[in-house]
Amino acid sequence: MSYAQSIKIDELEIDPYPIYARLRREQPVAYVPAANVWFATRWSDVDFVTKNPEIFTAEAPTSPVEVSFGKPAIITTDGAVHKELRAAVEPQYRPRPVSAYIDALVRPIAEEYLSAFDGQVSAELMANYFEPISVLSLARSLGLKDVSMQVLRRWFHGLSQGAINYERDPARQAISDQTCAEIDAVIIPKLQQLAKVPDNSPLSHMLHSEMPEGATRSPEFVMPSIKVILLGGMQEPGHGAGSTLVGLLRNPTQFSTLIADVGTWLPLAVDEGLRWVSPIGTQMRLTTRDVEIGGVIVPAGEPIAAILSSANHDEGQFENPHLYDMTRPKGSRASFGFGSHFCAGKWFAKAQIEIAVRVLLTRYPELRLDETRLPEFRGWEFRAPTSLHVLLK
Repeated sequence: MSYAQSIKIDELEIDPYPIYARLRREQPVAYVPAANVWFATRWSDVDFVTKNPEIFTAEAPTSPVEVSFGKPAIITTDGAVHKELRAAVEPQYRPRPVSAYIDALVRPIAEEYLSAFDGQVSAELMANYFEPISVLSLARSLGLKDVSMQVLRRWFHGLSQGAINYERDPARQAISDQTCAEIDAVIIPKLQQLAKVPDNSPLSHMLHSEMPEGATRSPEFVMPSIKVILLGGMQEPGHGAGSTLVGLLRNPTQFSTLIADVGTWLPLAVDEGLRWVSPIGTQMRLTTRDVEIGGVIVPAGEPIAAILSSANHDEGQFENPHLYDMTRPKGSRASFGFGSHFCAGKWFAKAQIEIAVRVLLTRYPELRLDETRLPEFRGWEFRAPTSLHVLLK
């Protein structure tokens, strides 16, 4: 039995990075039966898979995202449909619009949740700070202003069960299906109203942008993409913020350097946190023909996962990639994907993380890990600290 054939999902969930390192050395492109998909783990192969849609199409019917959320979804389409969906959602998340509204959106949410720590000597930051900021910021930016934080967090965790269900676990799928039905019940009526009375929200734009006079896209057409946006947009910033802070707090010298000059170092610290522990692990593709990659032939019609988190730890690309180092030279990162499917919310996510961390450290510059409850990470498709207990003073 080859090493790839022996890999188990539970092992990936606990810590995928040693597994990816061995695959990069021994089987950089290999079929992993436990996940029902080929893995491409080296930077060069990940880059090749994600930038050649004529060979590796995003239209993968067995993708957990398509199985769970339906189609057409923005990350499981190519060509004209992908361009249409991306153009419909992207404008508000480009750098210039984001810079105009992001502070006014995120800072009040961060300050509200931070105020709950007043008078405390310790706090748990994932469930009580970073995730609430992440889910509320994304939902409010989309135009979902009346959905509570508790409901949004439930949606996020429920959607993730479908998106990570490579092993086709019925229990996970049932959670995802129930969550999708709940989201449909809330958002479809809102879309139906926006079809009649549009506003300036991205949800409205998804229905109306570049459509003929009097015509709109149907709710059914945009709902799969809305679920993708909800999942990625609610997950990545909160998880990336948590991982970044863990990296900093485990490196006191770097943390002190950042505190002394937050403006210079915070963007670099966030970039490194997103590389060190990638919040989103893969880009899924389907081969359109037999193709040689990584020294093996992948047959036509096979699902292949470009492992972004492994590319971010490729020893040929990064020195000591397992270490968090905010002083690492600038350069390409795989955190937001490659090619035409790179994450449209990249600038929104990074700006949101920076604000959440800045507000926290401005209030608590002597923050440190609670050594009695150290953070543990979990996940391979979506990875983050399961909790983050800190001492505030």
